[in-house]
This record gives sequence, structure tokens and C-alpha cells, in this order.
Amino acid sequence: MAGMTEAAERLALVLTSNGMQRMTARVMAALLFADQETVTAGELCEWLVISPGTVSTALKALTNSGLIERVPAPGSRREHFRFRDDAWVQLMSAQNQSLNAVFEAADRGIKESGEDSVAGRRLVNMRDFYGYVMAEMPAIIERWRAR
Repeated sequence: MAGMTEAAERLALVLTSNGMQRMTARVMAALLFADQETVTAGELCEWLVISPGTVSTALKALTNSGLIERVPAPGSRREHFRFRDDAWVQLMSAQNQSLNAVFEAADRGIKESGEDSVAGRRLVNMRDFYGYVMAEMPAIIERWRAR
């Protein structure tokens, strides 16, 4: 990939508009659209025309989220990165922790405001929705893996 394609840039814009940091979104899109299995940080710098520090920060965020992983590359002294085979499952599993945090915050809010208050009714709806999503997620992931 000599540079970001229009489709890759469009994907990065979508990711950014949904809350991802701009450069992390561009690095993620570049990794998704790469023609090879693994990519080095240097290649990403070159393709995206961004600094090594910016690439390093983005790679750390993507690694911590479970989307990408460092992989050995025999004969190379550089670190290579690739999308994990189970990247999307990992992402949804990690998001379950976020969902649980929102669920617990709503539950605490209900206890503080009272279930029958206006705020309490809103918070009950929020807590119940997040509880439902968390309860369904393992089955969704299992059905995905079974495909």
C-alpha cells in the first residue's frame, strides 16, 4: 500500500466520527487495507506520512484493545504487527468491561435517585438495556465462532 486509499481514508473518518482518535483510526485503516499479512511501524509512517511517535501511540492503543498483535518476523529486526484472527471478538469482549462499568454506574444512580423518580426510571431503562446486551453477548460470540 503506497498510501491510504480513498476507501481506507473513508473508514478512518467513520472510526473518528465514532470516537476513535484520528491517527489511531488512520493506522487501523492502513493495517486493514495492507496488502501483506504483517506491517512494520516504519511502513505505517511512510504510508501515512506521520511521525514514529504518532504511529507508536496508535499501535499501543490498538494492541491494548486486542485488535492487533506483535508477531515475530524471522530475519527482521523490526517489530511486525497484524490484525488478530479474533480481533472483532476481542474488541466486543473488551467492550463488555465498558458495558459492565456503565451498567454498574446506572445501578448506583438508581440507588441514589430512587427507582421511582424521573431520573431513576431513565436509569432503570439504561441499566436494563446494558444488562440485556451483556447477557446476550456471549451467545452472539459463540454463534459467530460456530459459523
